[in-house]
Amino acid sequence: MTYQDNVSVIDCDKCPLRGQDCFTSFKPDEVSFMQRFKTGEMVADAGTELFIEGARSAQLFTVLSGMGIRYKTLEDGSRQVISFVMPGDFIGLQAGVMDEMCHSVEASTPMRLCVFNRNRVFELFQNQPDRAFALTHIAAVEEHFLGEALTTVGQRGAVDKIAWSLHRFFCRARVLDLTKDDTCPLPFRQQDLADALGLSLVHTNKTLAKLRARGVASWSHGVLWVMDEPELTKLSGIDPERVQPRPLI
Repeated sequence: MTYQDNVSVIDCDKCPLRGQDCFTSFKPDEVSFMQRFKTGEMVADAGTELFIEGARSAQLFTVLSGMGIRYKTLEDGSRQVISFVMPGDFIGLQAGVMDEMCHSVEASTPMRLCVFNRNRVFELFQNQPDRAFALTHIAAVEEHFLGEALTTVGQRGAVDKIAWSLHRFFCRARVLDLTKDDTCPLPFRQQDLADALGLSLVHTNKTLAKLRARGVASWSHGVLWVMDEPELTKLSGIDPERVQPRPLI
């Protein structure tokens, strides 16, 4: 994990994420504040632990590029994947509010991140109420996602579970301009998906094969190919009209 010393830091008014429709807009004074709030950028290699469960961190991050996973470690050393991290996600809020992380975050690909000092989070609430509300909104979105994920894991069959996760990945990738010709990067392991959905690796592999054989979706070599999006949407149980712009920190 290295700080971005030899590459110029991107100014907030030129942020490549801000212009995307999937994120809510900033007022000029908010952009100026975020430029002062940001302490720098850093890059992390694939496999880097950005946060470790139980540890304290002086920093919070917004993902500019790259992907990762959030997970908890069990007593026997196995892990439960909680969610997948994508560009625009704000990570470390838990440590910023509760002093220490209750889960870990690992980079699955090389990542570039905006760095913020966690000790200055309260300044958002003091000086930038709209940005503070955005932070609250982000926490609410995470809570909603975890509720939806728990419902999926606990109450749905394997085909529907995997369709739900692939549909979510594809929709997030599309609004981030990461799709091309019905494909998008999906740089995780099948084991990561199996852990997230409470399935065995064998069951996950067989279910992915079923979706491929039915001409719905195919995932191999880090690339997701959606062959029949209407069917994938139907299996996922997600209403495509529910996608709304989300805040960016």
